[in-house]
Amino acid sequence: MTTITQLVGKSTPPPATVPASRPSTAGRRAARALLYVVLTVGVVAMLYPLVWLLSASLKPADEIFGSVGLLPRSWDLSNYVNGWTSADGSTFGRPLLNSVVVSLGAVVGNIVSCSLAAFAFARLEFRFKRTAFALMMVTIMLPAQVTIIPQYILFHYLGWVNTYLPLILPKFFAVDAFFIFLMVQFIRGIPRDLDDAAALDGCNPGKIYLKVILPLLTPALVTTAIFTFLWTYNDFFSQLIYISESQLYTVPLALRQFIDGTGQSEFGPMFAMSVVSLLPTLVLFLIFQRLIVDGISTSGMKG
Repeated sequence: MTTITQLVGKSTPPPATVPASRPSTAGRRAARALLYVVLTVGVVAMLYPLVWLLSASLKPADEIFGSVGLLPRSWDLSNYVNGWTSADGSTFGRPLLNSVVVSLGAVVGNIVSCSLAAFAFARLEFRFKRTAFALMMVTIMLPAQVTIIPQYILFHYLGWVNTYLPLILPKFFAVDAFFIFLMVQFIRGIPRDLDDAAALDGCNPGKIYLKVILPLLTPALVTTAIFTFLWTYNDFFSQLIYISESQLYTVPLALRQFIDGTGQSEFGPMFAMSVVSLLPTLVLFLIFQRLIVDGISTSGMKG
């Protein structure tokens, strides 16, 4: 008995739990420093073309491509003066205004039509709903060059060539499937209880769209507005096809006038007006930056 008691008293204690190894402070600092280096390199790679463009707009013509330095040896502001006023006496302000008008028209069209289509896909029930949604998503992969010829023939017969109608009016028919999908994902994340409560108060689908869905859809609407403005403002292909009158030129077409195939290109004024043309989009992005990020992140997470 004494032997058994002694053996029990001398039983081996359970092994101590080995704590999980944690990265050392030096390792965390090294990883963070590497992350900062990678981010810094990315920022420099993205901002360098803009910095070079600004520097080139302040250089004389013989120094733009004759020097690799970013800082001009001699500052030349005449590029902005010569670029702003063209040979026929018109100013670069007219193409800027034309681009803003076309872009704002496209923004209004996309916001109205795409939000209505997204509300129908996300909330209403109708025949062939899934089929229509699938066909709409397929159009995202359809290149614009495939439809440009039939569209041009149609607009030519309607007498819309050399006007802004081909650039603005199609936006009112929900032709941008990307923005429809963006809003559908956002609306699906809005609780249906809000719709049911509004229906109990006597709201029909139209009032539910206006009073419930639309106010909560603000981040996605702002994202749609900003990207539509940027894509329309920078669009060169469609505007080159449909617009031929110089008074209707937008910013991309006006910048093209500085390039002459005979070798007499005015790169200094062109770079200067390129800097000027960036200001509206830059200001727009800085003002709505937070809403753009919120709209993209929340729309992508909701399902």
